[in-house]
Amino acid sequence: MVHDGRVSAEDLENYETDMELALYREYRDVVGVFSYVVETERRFYLANQVDLQVRSAAGEVYFELTLNDAWVWDVYRSARFVKSVRVVTFKDVNVEELAKNELELPDGGPFRR
Repeated sequence: MVHDGRVSAEDLENYETDMELALYREYRDVVGVFSYVVETERRFYLANQVDLQVRSAAGEVYFELTLNDAWVWDVYRSARFVKSVRVVTFKDVNVEELAKNELELPDGGPFRR
């Protein structure tokens, strides 16, 4: 509720909860069209192509990721679908290939009700 132009802490918390729920629903709707899940210390991505390179400079090891056809888990980002993204991180990176259903039946096929 807004009082004197101010937003209450409860309203802000409810807004953030609603945004996170909408983001989760979007993730659930799109995850099936992607091949990889990528986690860095700052972000979570879905992508169809992942190139991970381990680099070093001045004795420091870092990771350089290039993701193509990607979706970014970021509640504050208005455009979550990106054609290409380059990520540089000094922390561990986790890349997992998503399992695809081996048998997908077409809509309206003889086994659909």
